[in-house]
Amino acid sequence: WSSDVCSSDLRQRTNAKKFSKTTAVATPRRANLRADFSTAASNKRRHIMLTLKMKKMRPGAIIPKRATAGSAGLDLCACTEGEVVLKAGERTVIPTGIAIAIENNETAAFIYARSGLGIKHGISLSNGVGVIDSDYRGEICVGLINTSNEDYTIQPGERIAQLVLAPVIPAEPAEVESLDETERGAGGFGSTGR
Repeated sequence: WSSDVCSSDLRQRTNAKKFSKTTAVATPRRANLRADFSTAASNKRRHIMLTLKMKKMRPGAIIPKRATAGSAGLDLCACTEGEVVLKAGERTVIPTGIAIAIENNETAAFIYARSGLGIKHGISLSNGVGVIDSDYRGEICVGLINTSNEDYTIQPGERIAQLVLAPVIPAEPAEVESLDETERGAGGFGSTGR
């Protein structure tokens, strides 16, 4: 029994020394790996940065920009000659005075509501999400709906929506006789619970 304890104690001390040596060697290596990964990620982000060409289509148009460096979307501004009153429950289309050119068909632009307008004033997009195809070169207009019980006045130059670029997968439709079976099958709305 005593021999087993001593043997076990010796193994623990030996393993502790090995671990200490391994840790001493591995720590700077892990730091280097983290630095390499951070640099690679930074380079990758710079690599995928796109140049989005924009053209003003109307006098007074404002080139979209990000509110902060971390903002996902570019703010789209109303390009109107005067105030536009959007009555409660009504819809309207607001021009931005901007056209864009997307580089390839693997990227598209999406128009989303601004959270401040939606939550505070009930102003949302009338079509849910706007989709701008890569080959569209016309003016970007934003469909808005007032879901509140109060009229809302849109000012010239006001930020009314946000433009987000995202990758898309150009799919080629292929008609088939059958589809593979899944556990869910044709279960649709609410089939997985509330």
